Amino acid sequence: MAEARRDDLSAFLRTRRERITPDMVELAPGPRRRTPGLRREEVALLAGVGVTWYTWLEQGRPINASAQVLDAIARTLRLDSAERHHLYRLAGQSADPMPVDSGQVTPEMRAILDRLGDMPACVSNSRCDVLAWNDAYGTLFPELVRAPEGERNSLWHTCLTPSPTTVLLERDHELARAVAVFRGAYARHANDPCWQDFVRRLSSESAEFARLWARQDVADPGPRVKGYKHVELGRLRFSTTSLMAAPEIRLIVYTPMDDQSRGVMSELMGTRGTAR
Repeated sequence: MAEARRDDLSAFLRTRRERITPDMVELAPGPRRRTPGLRREEVALLAGVGVTWYTWLEQGRPINASAQVLDAIARTLRLDSAERHHLYRLAGQSADPMPVDSGQVTPEMRAILDRLGDMPACVSNSRCDVLAWNDAYGTLFPELVRAPEGERNSLWHTCLTPSPTTVLLERDHELARAVAVFRGAYARHANDPCWQDFVRRLSSESAEFARLWARQDVADPGPRVKGYKHVELGRLRFSTTSLMAAPEIRLIVYTPMDDQSRGVMSELMGTRGTAR
């Protein structure tokens, strides 16, 4: 494994171990316990691996871990599906081919965006760069789409320049999940200088992102229900659907969930337009 992945693997295992308490795995707390969660030797015992071997793995030493051993560690640390896949990628055991984050938006993708009408939609890559959008999306998030090319990134804007036009409700919860989804994608690009630079710059500019990044949480992209408050027209609720359009390219569609939200979008689209 490359050094960057070994560092990420070390931090990931440590944070997952620290969240498991002895009572969760039916171990006695014992006296003078100073370590948050489980000790390394307890993880090794429960997973059926050597203490020294597990310690080296968590320290990020260049050792090989079999799929069977990783499965045992994942069960012990109670990793969910996204976390398990993340562990495999960091340990160099992923069977999935490394996708190419090309950023190419095809004419077919643009045609789909245009046909969605009042439903906001965009094409985004796994680094959260917004590559294309329809008029409804641009009207809902004008500050994001008007950003210069290269700065049109939804995660960056959520952390540093949240929209004064359309305010994301439950922002703390949604941002934490967005960072966890980004963490899962980052594992596939940990050796890419562009990705490394993005994380370095965002961590430097946003203490909030740096704190969430240090938690090592990981999640898969999936459907969400998001609430917003438009500065002029009030509250909106959308169901977001993320569809894989190409390797590491997603089509994200915002479906209004109630009459209020549909009415707001109709009014916005009737009075404003956004070029893309």
